[in-house]
Amino acid sequence: MIKYKLICKDCNIKFDSWFASSNEYEKLKKRKFLTCHSCNSLKVEKTLMAPQLINSKSKSETKLDSLKHQKIKNTIKNYQKFIKDNFQYVGDNFAYEARSIHYNSKKKSKGIYGKASKQDLRELKEEGIDAQMIPWIEDKKN
Repeated sequence: MIKYKLICKDCNIKFDSWFASSNEYEKLKKRKFLTCHSCNSLKVEKTLMAPQLINSKSKSETKLDSLKHQKIKNTIKNYQKFIKDNFQYVGDNFAYEARSIHYNSKKKSKGIYGKASKQDLRELKEEGIDAQMIPWIEDKKN
C-alpha cells in the first residue's frame, strides 16, 4: 500500500488517498477514475511528499515522552487515591445510587464512584444529575 497526497487543480483542495501500488495510481488516473471528493473534478494530481521515517525520534525525545507519560499516570493515580479515600464505591450500581441520592433529599451520603455506561451518563445528565467520567488505571502490581 502507498499513500499519496493529492491536490485538485480546480478547487485547490488537498487530500490523502491510499493505493495498492504506484502503478495502481497511474491506472486509475489513466482511466479517469480519480476525482476530487469536493468538486468531482478529474484534474487531480500528486503533490510532493516527504517520506516518513520510522525511527525518526531521537533517544532524548523518546525518554522525554516516557517521562511525560509517567507524570500523567502518577497524576491519575493520585486522583484515584483521593477518590478511594473520600468517596463510597458503588460498583455497577452507580446510575441507580446517583438517582437515589438526587431524588431523595433525606438521604445524606458522601460522594460516590463506580461504573456506568455512556448511555447511563447521558441519561443522568438529561435528568440534571451531575456525573463525570474520569480515566481509571488498574493497579497491576500485586
